[in-house]
Amino acid sequence: MPRAKSIKSTRKLASGGGAKLTGEALLGGVLRASPRYQLVPLERLSAHERQGLAELGDEPDIYGLLLPCEPGPGSPAAKAVDCDTALLFLTLREPGPLPAYLRVAGGDAASRALARLVADGVLEVERGGDFVSGAAAFDPPGTAGRPRPGRPSGRLAELSRAALRHAAALKIDDASLLAAKLYGYNRRPLTPLWRRQLGSTEDVPGFLGLSPRAPGPAEKDSPPTQPSGGGAWSHPERSGGWLVWRLRGRGSADLGTAAEAVFKLYVSPRPEALAGAGPPILSALAAARPFQIKIGAAAGGLLRCDKLVAYFASFERLSEAAAGLAASLAGLPVQGVPFTAEIAGGGLLSWGVDPPAGRSAWQRNESWRQRLTGRLAQAIVAARKAAHTEPWEFALERLRLDGIDTDTWTPGALAWREA
Repeated sequence: MPRAKSIKSTRKLASGGGAKLTGEALLGGVLRASPRYQLVPLERLSAHERQGLAELGDEPDIYGLLLPCEPGPGSPAAKAVDCDTALLFLTLREPGPLPAYLRVAGGDAASRALARLVADGVLEVERGGDFVSGAAAFDPPGTAGRPRPGRPSGRLAELSRAALRHAAALKIDDASLLAAKLYGYNRRPLTPLWRRQLGSTEDVPGFLGLSPRAPGPAEKDSPPTQPSGGGAWSHPERSGGWLVWRLRGRGSADLGTAAEAVFKLYVSPRPEALAGAGPPILSALAAARPFQIKIGAAAGGLLRCDKLVAYFASFERLSEAAAGLAASLAGLPVQGVPFTAEIAGGGLLSWGVDPPAGRSAWQRNESWRQRLTGRLAQAIVAARKAAHTEPWEFALERLRLDGIDTDTWTPGALAWREA
């Protein structure tokens, strides 16, 4: 269940790199609440509709839901809104300017918040006698002070642009399916050769150069199945499509908690380059003590671009690990993970960040890349009816409004924060 970003919560943030788009025009223009939505207070929701709010966790400021007036194919998605956004929506049921207190107190932050609400179809702005929203509400790139998307910075930024152009060219109007296409972009094909070589989880340790079990005292020269650090690490376990090592001793300063952000380091060599490379990779990672490491199990897991992920409780530890890995893995051919921020190795190493649990802008159990590709897919689908802009360009602008630098895919202060 998405939640519409409120004017109040955005007003409290000082920065975040949001695109300017039509901010000034929105602040001074005539706005109205979208007639495609009806606002239903929390206490009037059905039991089924309340279930959709469960994923937002304990959110005392939730007023209710914006529900489509005419449910069905092509109708807008339901959105949870807080009290301030609900007040604005009710105020603008009659078209008019933004309330004065928001124009005075909001500034650039209010401009960003308005742009998000208009981009997502919650509010509409008057243009040429009509009320429009989504991509149709924004000036074409290169006009009215709106810049064209900047030049991609680095291999992964270029790869991400290629993924967006590919997705925009697909004849897919199902946003969830299009998001899956974006998420899986740059995966290597599962050929018969890979099926034979890595047909099961049991084949992975040998391929990586790891012994089938953790070495005992008499096997000091055997390559380990786990990161160095002795008893600090659990034995690898199968979890879904992953082999997972976890740091023992919950409560350690090295271990992230649900109340903290989780920083993710992606290690993405081409799958053939992983042959025998397990020990140096895991040892270099373990020196920085991530609280979890996971590697794709079987061929399908090692062929995906995000085949190896290490989890850290701070960016400082992640950066330390990246520096060690960059030196030990220099020269490895790069596959690369789209929609992550390049940190070293020409795209071999990159990062993202999952928000603390309970941040209402995020689905429960939704990863960094799932969040980004989901938002991008929704924007591409929504922009296809706007003739004056490329859908993939509008998708980039929409992510910038969420605080993502889409020239480098670096998360900014607004990437998930909400007051």
